[in-house]
Amino acid sequence: MTTTVTTGPAPQTVSRVGVAAEELPVLRNPAAVAPRDAKELSKRFFERLAALEEGTAEYQYVRNTLIELNLSLVKYAATRFRNRSDQMEDIVQVGTIGLIKAIDRFELTREVEFATFAMPCVIGEIKRFFRDTSWSVHVPRRLQELRIDLARANDELFQRLDRSPTAAELADHLGLTEDEVVEGLVAANGYSAGSLDLPLDDGGGDSSETLGDRLGESDRDMELVENVQALKPLIEEFDERDREILRMRYVEEMTQARIGAELGVSQMHVSRLLSRITARLREGLLAAE
Repeated sequence: MTTTVTTGPAPQTVSRVGVAAEELPVLRNPAAVAPRDAKELSKRFFERLAALEEGTAEYQYVRNTLIELNLSLVKYAATRFRNRSDQMEDIVQVGTIGLIKAIDRFELTREVEFATFAMPCVIGEIKRFFRDTSWSVHVPRRLQELRIDLARANDELFQRLDRSPTAAELADHLGLTEDEVVEGLVAANGYSAGSLDLPLDDGGGDSSETLGDRLGESDRDMELVENVQALKPLIEEFDERDREILRMRYVEEMTQARIGAELGVSQMHVSRLLSRITARLREGLLAAE
């Protein structure tokens, strides 16, 4: 037994075969079925899906056919993001995930068309994809969503106040604390990043200067600062005389002979004391590392 399903320019012939207790059409190319026919067929397939046990061959056939029948919804939703044409393949794949989730959650008892139910699921999945992959640095989901709320609130308040709103005004508008707003504004800086090799345009015509050309070199004294901070707790463990010897030798830059004269000991004894002190500091730093 055969029946004809309209697909657009040319009819598509399908055969009817028994699927469990009810006959359903076996479509050679479900994705090519015209939207009007896909809508009617989807209702029948959803009715059958509800009666089947998950994991069976019949269940997989009905579910997979529903996915292919409604791929046009994904393609339609993807047109909303045509400005990201370079990512269109990823958009369709992610949108299909949203479609599958919609099929798994849909129930005919909702008394709503499947397309109406599925479209927010598909678009929501695509938006989550952009939200999770468009950030230049990893930012918690909470702050990603806050950035969107802040952008929307900023636009609304700008129209009302005719100026950029303050953090306090944003906080009052969103029902948040100022600290939360500031945290969101700071996190928003991680949404996009510029390359250090990006040419700078200062209005001076053609220029090959980049942002990297203007950045300073690494501060060679930073390692010294780190070492000083690491030495502080070690020096605090010394007695007063050892700390005094360190101060005279490395702060006031006194000679060992002068230090010996100050302490009433020989220069040789000062040398041994300094060797013992520096060895102890070295061991402490290595242990900390």
